[in-house]
Amino acid sequence: MNNQMELRFQVECQQDVAVVRCSGRLVRGVALERLRRRIEQLENARILVVDLSEVEQLDAGGLGTLLLIRGWARRHSVQMKLVNPSLFILRVLEATRLTSVFEISSLEEALSILEARGDWPPHYAVA
Repeated sequence: MNNQMELRFQVECQQDVAVVRCSGRLVRGVALERLRRRIEQLENARILVVDLSEVEQLDAGGLGTLLLIRGWARRHSVQMKLVNPSLFILRVLEATRLTSVFEISSLEEALSILEARGDWPPHYAVA
């Protein structure tokens, strides 16, 4: 497998905001499970921003994981937002009717909300 395509992610935290930047392939596998477990370890997050701008592929496993993360967020009163999905990712979300389930916005919109709250720039955490 091409290492450039594997899922990579970075978690940045500032107060109660966690920004997760994903790149590569959001597809079934060990890396996807690591992503889910890492997000579920966020203890103080009240807002979770998942940046999908560099995600090149998405399969049913990736959709399932996003739904699992959404379920975790709801159970823990965390507001979850998907930002900057590529046109391909957005079409998959539309085709599966998940645009009505997820809050989706541009990165600029999410950053303006965070800046207004005084929560930007974030501090880095171990991913």
